[in-house]
Amino acid sequence: MLVGLASPARHAVISPQPGQGPQVIEMTAKRYDFEPSPIRVKQGSKVQLKITTADREHGVKFNLFPDGAKETGSAGLIFAAPQDCYKVEKGSTTTVEFTAQTPGTYSFKCCVSCGMGHSRMKGKLIVEP
Repeated sequence: MLVGLASPARHAVISPQPGQGPQVIEMTAKRYDFEPSPIRVKQGSKVQLKITTADREHGVKFNLFPDGAKETGSAGLIFAAPQDCYKVEKGSTTTVEFTAQTPGTYSFKCCVSCGMGHSRMKGKLIVEP
């Protein structure tokens, strides 16, 4: 038994391998809820978030900086096609691609008025080191 040596795998940051495709996550936007939430990804991951809705039009707006962080400098989430609001039409799927640069918790919310509970339609994306 070796004493005093830390296991290298225990503290390693898992990043996508070169040539490896993005992490694909399927999410459903429905009446005042996003599923799954929270969503967990590793720092450095390229992510394809496939958002589907069946009940009505919804949208998703992401905070670009971790919750509580100063919104200066480089954003923590880097989007392939930046938009203020990613709209999802009823019965369709919208794909949002981004790279998770900075660890932290990122809030997102519905950005299309979808009814009386619209203000409660929120979620979390957690970027783990």
